[in-house]
Amino acid sequence: MSRTCELTGKSVMSGNNVSHANNKTRRKFLPNLCNVTLLSESLGQSIRFRVCAQALRTVEHRGGLDAFLAKARDNELSPKARLLKKQVQKKQEEAAA
Repeated sequence: MSRTCELTGKSVMSGNNVSHANNKTRRKFLPNLCNVTLLSESLGQSIRFRVCAQALRTVEHRGGLDAFLAKARDNELSPKARLLKKQVQKKQEEAAA
């Protein structure tokens, strides 16, 4: 499993450790990934995701998983999240009609 957030697409970055003597060695910056269960109000079910802590804060700020998925771009979501986004949109359109 790749170290990538399923909601924001944040993944491993690389850079340098720089010592006091200005020696540079390569290192990895890993995202702070957490296994969480998020509730979808429109679908009425909970879904497990592997997301970074920053994405979890953004989900809470936007008002829940459904609102987050409505604003998110498809190219940064995982295939699982893209499928869920389509299901949520379909359910909300049915409720509006």
